[in-house]
Amino acid sequence: MFSLKQPKPTFKSYLLPQADENISSEPRIKKLEPVLLPGEIVVNEVNFVRKCIATDTSQYDLWGKLVCTNFKISFITDDPMPLQKFHYKNLLLGEHDVPLTCIEQIVTVNDTKRKQKVLGPNQKLKFNPTELIIYCKDFRIVRFRFDEAGPESAKKVCLAIAHYSQPTDLQLLFAFEYVGEIYHNPAKKVNGIDPGGGGGGIGSASGQQTPLFETYSDWDREIKRTGASEWRVCSVNEGYMISTCLPEYFVVPSSLADQDLKLYSYSFIGRRMPLWSWNHPNGSALVRMANIKDVLQQRRIDQRICNAITRSHPLRSDVYKSDLDKCLPNIQEIQAAHIKLKQLCVNEPFDETEEKWLSSLENTRWLEYIRAFLKHSAELVYMMECKHVSVVLQEEEGRDLSCLAASLIQVMLDPYFRTIVGFQSLIQKEWVMAGYQFLDRCNHLKRSDKESPLFLMFLDCVWQLLEQYPAAFEFSEVYLTILYDSARISLFGTFLFNCPHQRVKESTEFAISKNIQLGDEKGLRFPCVWDWSLQFTSRDRLLFHNPLYIGKSAPSVHNGALRTFKRSKKNYSSTLRGVPPALKNGIIGEQEFLPRRNSLILKLKPDFFQPAEGQSHNMEQYFRDWFAKPVDLHGVILPNLSGTQIKLWKLCYFRWVPEVQINHGGSITAFHRVSLLADEVDMLNRSLRQYKSNSSLQGPCSELDQSRMYFRANGLNDTSGAPDFLSSSFPFSPVGNLCRRSILGTPLSKFLSGAKIWLSTETLANED
Repeated sequence: MFSLKQPKPTFKSYLLPQADENISSEPRIKKLEPVLLPGEIVVNEVNFVRKCIATDTSQYDLWGKLVCTNFKISFITDDPMPLQKFHYKNLLLGEHDVPLTCIEQIVTVNDTKRKQKVLGPNQKLKFNPTELIIYCKDFRIVRFRFDEAGPESAKKVCLAIAHYSQPTDLQLLFAFEYVGEIYHNPAKKVNGIDPGGGGGGIGSASGQQTPLFETYSDWDREIKRTGASEWRVCSVNEGYMISTCLPEYFVVPSSLADQDLKLYSYSFIGRRMPLWSWNHPNGSALVRMANIKDVLQQRRIDQRICNAITRSHPLRSDVYKSDLDKCLPNIQEIQAAHIKLKQLCVNEPFDETEEKWLSSLENTRWLEYIRAFLKHSAELVYMMECKHVSVVLQEEEGRDLSCLAASLIQVMLDPYFRTIVGFQSLIQKEWVMAGYQFLDRCNHLKRSDKESPLFLMFLDCVWQLLEQYPAAFEFSEVYLTILYDSARISLFGTFLFNCPHQRVKESTEFAISKNIQLGDEKGLRFPCVWDWSLQFTSRDRLLFHNPLYIGKSAPSVHNGALRTFKRSKKNYSSTLRGVPPALKNGIIGEQEFLPRRNSLILKLKPDFFQPAEGQSHNMEQYFRDWFAKPVDLHGVILPNLSGTQIKLWKLCYFRWVPEVQINHGGSITAFHRVSLLADEVDMLNRSLRQYKSNSSLQGPCSELDQSRMYFRANGLNDTSGAPDFLSSSFPFSPVGNLCRRSILGTPLSKFLSGAKIWLSTETLANED
């Protein structure tokens, strides 16, 4: 019978199976593509690039593709980051991305020919680079190797990075292409939101928006908030008809007529008329003013301005003028100090035999200048708070040192500016709208003769106050650091221009060239840095909040109903300020100022003020009385200026240096524990409300109500330890940036571990 089974196939093929057409035979690395924003284009790229992680070994190096766009350089890899346990995510930038405006210097190297060259714009490269080193303005060093990459491709990508990171014209910055694409395609959204130029985003728990002071109403509300009844909003500069470096609206004494202002404006440098900044509850005003260039009219105009300010004071008090050009370091000195600080923290290797690190830190003069600004601002706080006089900050152009001094004075005097929304409004009012030259001072167009890190110095001064009075500030040092980083991203109109008029003028010209219809708008609307949702998720934005902050009101439960009670006028901290032993009754003893060799206090003097002798005793007594009392968290705060209290901002300057990272160390350990405690308190309050409230109040709570802390307790009495990823550089990860030599056993390592920086380097070096 025939079998019903199918016969087995006997044919055997000796050909290799054909590859599926859908499967690419190219290496997987070719498929890696960058994530692009609207208006962002790839200008050059090279494959098979090695990103160096350490100088002495290639064990941890990453392989990938190096891409240059008109916004950033991006290294794309599938390799896992070695040794990295945590990395916060910026929604605009990848883990290995660097904005082009954050690049300080580009160095190409050829190993075989032993050549290297610093690349500038439109320069030729006569050798094929084997290595690319990028020095960043935020103290990062990134190094790439082209051992396996095509030599011509490597050369082209290096030249592209040099060209696009050093634009010659403002309209070549990425923000213009980005906004142009958004206007042509209004349906496009970035990270799921409208990327318009509003002042929204995270402000506070209440969702308050940040006033931009671009309108009459914003200034009017600020007048009413401060009770400046004898001042008015002036619109004489509407359309920038008087001065191109002033805002369209600003505040002047009510007794000054518009015609007088127009007449006086010709005598001021840049036609920058006096600007009101803030009013004290006692009626004293803080005013900024440029120098009067007309020598013949100087005395008459100066007297008229001072008389108008005096009439705006309810007590008709005198005016105290402070010439900032004479009593504070100039922008060139600040830039020189910043360069030395960067060389110390980044460029110079941390050698095991280095014994002069602390004296080198002193020689940068960075901390000395920090102290000088805090000291002078404290002097002027005394004049307004105790002497009840109005203060005029006078500077040559009135748009550099006065920005910093006016802001510090207001932070010390007004608790509103120590909240997130208040601090952001302060920057808008005193920096952005007052004409601080962000384009030149941040050196977005690589004009080094005008560069100066005044904005960084301001953030550093605020960090010093935050470090001394943590419960008085709603924001954290992470917020300050990220704010500094945001000034290096060429997307936000906030930190892109020298003045509001430049934004209107340049964006209008760009709109005409791109056939963009503006309608009634005054120029293009650029994204605002205060729209934090463009950069971070709601979860990551919780890092901005300071868990130690004590607000003006606190929730309570009474008879089952949730109520808010106002704290008393004086909100004292539970303990006195932490001060060194040499401080007696808040005053620094003379022995604290005995000069020590190589000490940070060699140049520091014990005198707090240098006014007339008649006022010196009163000022000293004022500070003696103030330091003898507990801190009023919602009143005036003053800096402690002793050598031990003015510190180096480690998170900002050391976060990208892997060698100085302290695992499970640094201020983040306290931040973590306090966050857990605060979250437990919130949990108790929620449980109490749920237990006491009636059925009408019961219901699901919003996410914000559930927790306002980044670190959350798993339950009441949570005893879990700190996460493994916590380190002194949290939330930033230095892994992936260039490592250098070890620092173990050096003065720097002891300083990072908590050694007092005022000790001489010889003492530290000889310690066991």
